[in-house]
Amino acid sequence: MALCAKKRPPEEERRARANDREYNERFQYASNCIKTSKYNILTFLPVNLFEQFQEVANTYFLFLLILQLIPQISSLSWFTTIVPLVLVLTITAVKDATDDYFRHKSDNQVNNRQSQVLINGILQQEQWMNVCVGDIIKLENNQFVAADLLLLSSSEPHGLCYIETAELDGETNMKVRQAIPVTSELGDISKLAKFDGEVICEPPNNKLDKFSGTLYWKENKFPLSNQNMLLRGCVLRNTEWCFGLVIFAGPDTKLMQNSGRTKFKRTSIDRLMNTLVLWIFGFLVCMGVILAIGNAIWEHEVGTRFQVYLPWDEAVDSAFFSGFLSFWSYIIILNTVVPISLYVRYVLSLLWGLSRESGGPLELQSSVKMKFSRGNLGSSPSCAVNIL
Repeated sequence: MALCAKKRPPEEERRARANDREYNERFQYASNCIKTSKYNILTFLPVNLFEQFQEVANTYFLFLLILQLIPQISSLSWFTTIVPLVLVLTITAVKDATDDYFRHKSDNQVNNRQSQVLINGILQQEQWMNVCVGDIIKLENNQFVAADLLLLSSSEPHGLCYIETAELDGETNMKVRQAIPVTSELGDISKLAKFDGEVICEPPNNKLDKFSGTLYWKENKFPLSNQNMLLRGCVLRNTEWCFGLVIFAGPDTKLMQNSGRTKFKRTSIDRLMNTLVLWIFGFLVCMGVILAIGNAIWEHEVGTRFQVYLPWDEAVDSAFFSGFLSFWSYIIILNTVVPISLYVRYVLSLLWGLSRESGGPLELQSSVKMKFSRGNLGSSPSCAVNIL
């Protein structure tokens, strides 16, 4: 999987020569392995904790935990904060780990799909993850396209083929693609094995409806367009077979270029809750300031008369410093104005709301955050009401 995420310098143009892996390997193009998961065994704990502490409430309670470790200002045991905080972090981590497990499972399933690849003049079964730029692939009816291919030939007259692009743009109607005339006659394995044309085209990008390139073959140039391309994620329909030349593979395909890197998603509801927590914390600070000022005034005006019965701690040498320590003590005592279970209730509300909307049990294979990436309160009234 490490090969999937290998960083490469940006390309100015893409060069792909058919049936010549040695030539194409010089450019260090990405393999056809994909990776949509966010974590592995080593990175899960630090990365997930970093993501969770981007939530203001979690950072707030970590701050309280640090305050409770200072004996001069804390009247509560640090266990009262660390236990529920660890519980909240654990519940969220389990949910995130479950989501990522299914991403790993899906990646593994896709990467191990089988495809017919022309190698040394023979069609061989290869896993998708082992397909390389410049390989010639044979597709059969109802098969998914393994990579972004230049259509070379097909079973239909004039090199036509029909594809379904629902995975790319949601459209279920058939679309027509056509091979250029010079390659449409390459339907025989022996002819394809001798094909040594070279494609020079645009670098990888996310434009699904645009492609510009040139095929150089037999000292001639042939222009290429999007009508000659089969993109990864498409399904071959109503066409017995076709052959295609791999131009973009794995993360360079237009499908993966549009999906982008898997990252921590924050919905509008997340941002709203973070804002509310900040406002509540501001209210808590104001309360702490008012009470601390009251404490300092009382200690200065009245408290000095009770020094015999209520002596100051050794570290306290003035009413002002007593008020300063009291401010932090009041922050700890009044910390429950921000409920530590806020985000757990939020996640459970999402699960409950999605389950109701789907009319049945919620499938764990889907990411809860992904389903709410549009993040509008109006998108799920049941969740919004339950959170409020």
